[in-house]
Amino acid sequence: MIHIKKPAEIEEMKLAGKISAKALRKTGELVRPGISTLDLDRFAEEYIRMQGATPAFLGYGGFKGSICASINDAIVHGIPGEDKILQEGDIISIDTGAVIGGWVGDNAWTYAVGEIDAETQRLLEVTEQSMWAGIDQARSGNHLEDIGHTVQTVAEGAGFGVVREYVGHGVGHDMHEDPNVPNFGRKGRGPKLKAGMVIAIEPMVCAGTFRTRGPYPEEGGWTVYTADGKCAAHFERTVAIQADGAPLILTSEEW
Repeated sequence: MIHIKKPAEIEEMKLAGKISAKALRKTGELVRPGISTLDLDRFAEEYIRMQGATPAFLGYGGFKGSICASINDAIVHGIPGEDKILQEGDIISIDTGAVIGGWVGDNAWTYAVGEIDAETQRLLEVTEQSMWAGIDQARSGNHLEDIGHTVQTVAEGAGFGVVREYVGHGVGHDMHEDPNVPNFGRKGRGPKLKAGMVIAIEPMVCAGTFRTRGPYPEEGGWTVYTADGKCAAHFERTVAIQADGAPLILTSEEW
């Protein structure tokens, strides 16, 4: 069931979005060779709690981190660890979520660790572009798959693969609500988008195949990898669909 938020509820969601956005940016500023993903996790948790919020991911389904920290061929759901040390030339997707006032804010960004090669830099740029292009389709009267079709067109047009098994989602009192928001699809298909829908649009784009492997029980049962071991990038924003005009980005520091 898709929950339609009232305008006052969307206003309330802005605080969770702002805290999550600031936590993401501030954590990303710490990314450098030699830092562990556990250090990043501890910083993010402390920052979120200092704002009066709680980390959305910590304990969710048994997840042990306050952020998802996915390095190189890890697509999503990387578990932070003291032994996971960032190296020059890596990339890392950091996903942060904050809960305050009963509402969730959820967003992600992929960062370069030091200098990265040109093709990996292009992967990051194209994935971000695909996210913004998909967000632009999140307008009242469009169809759900218009978003995924646009993401897929941008990413595959640049020669990259788009993950099928993992998708965006509705956001509200719960971190994962209906509808699922795939990053692929056909134009004009799926439910019509309506004002008051709040969704996370999050392309997961691979340098090679779109196929995945994992998660593996021996690694905690969470982290998903590219099947061919090539890098993946992940960008995400939570947006609200408005009656008129462009979607409203809730995971923004402007609120």
